[in-house]
Amino acid sequence: MSPHDQQHVTDPAAGPHRPSGGLLSIVVPCHNEAAVIEATHARLCGIAPQLGMSLELIYIDDGSRDQTLAKLCTIAAADSRVKVLELSRNFGQQAAMSAGLKRSRGDAVVIIDADLQDPPEVIPEMVARWRDGVDVAYGRRRSREGETAFKLVTASLFHRFFASLMPYPMPIDTGDFKLCDRAVIDAVCSLPEKRRYLRNLVPWAGFRHEPVWYDRDARPAGETKYSPRKLLALAADAVLLSSDKPIRLVWLAAAVLAAIGTSSCIWLATASAGSATILPVVLAVASWLAAVQTAAVALVGEYVIRGYRETQGRPSFVIRRTISQHADSGAEPPVQAANSRRNAA
Repeated sequence: MSPHDQQHVTDPAAGPHRPSGGLLSIVVPCHNEAAVIEATHARLCGIAPQLGMSLELIYIDDGSRDQTLAKLCTIAAADSRVKVLELSRNFGQQAAMSAGLKRSRGDAVVIIDADLQDPPEVIPEMVARWRDGVDVAYGRRRSREGETAFKLVTASLFHRFFASLMPYPMPIDTGDFKLCDRAVIDAVCSLPEKRRYLRNLVPWAGFRHEPVWYDRDARPAGETKYSPRKLLALAADAVLLSSDKPIRLVWLAAAVLAAIGTSSCIWLATASAGSATILPVVLAVASWLAAVQTAAVALVGEYVIRGYRETQGRPSFVIRRTISQHADSGAEPPVQAANSRRNAA
């Protein structure tokens, strides 16, 4: 029997059973999701009776250029549980999620994309695991509909490569879809770095993690916001913001090439071949060494760039206004947006 077919059994070492009641915050980053946002809200509302908790719905408009914000304003006007954070421009999904986490008030917080590929109907099972004492119930994908074989293979390889770089356990075949206890959210939000990769920071914080298996759906409408270039940038951030092992791998590559170069020199010194045979070998070794040196310089440069951005001290997002039935819809004060724990990551 495969792990995802096994019945859930509560870990005896898990924390105490959490009583019913409390507040659940659901954080939904949105960027050009006008085609699905109303359906997303309807499905989130549909699971509310199963939760046994009050609900806080936080939608973050990350610089959408379609009718996403207008539709979110309409939703907020009709539902007192809704809070809309309008960012001043497109800061990216990781920043949008950070904005929602910092504004959340729930005893537990769920992060879910607006595109309905991660089904909201999985959330009640996450809440059940949380009540059993689990601190992080993360969605683990059993299958992924509507994605090419190339993307499935490359995503699987990257998840396993990324996990191998981490000095602590990293879940694989997962995304941002998860439920976190308030203690986990507070720990992550207290971290000083501005540029974040939340899929790494939540496992870094520790606590008790447990997977909730599910089948990921195809996107019902709209299109993916991640171009190949953006996916590569996200992968680079994932690795370089989380690990120093790439630098150490360069050392390993240099050592291997040094061994090859030394062996080649010994062979060349003892070989009876003429210069016509020697020259290609010398050129090949020199080319490999030059490639490693160039890669090492570029890699160090990427680390330096990220360090420089951190020293600038700029917030990872700026909230233009908050829209809800209970909030002032005016612009956020710039200083507060930059310095407040609630307003800046």
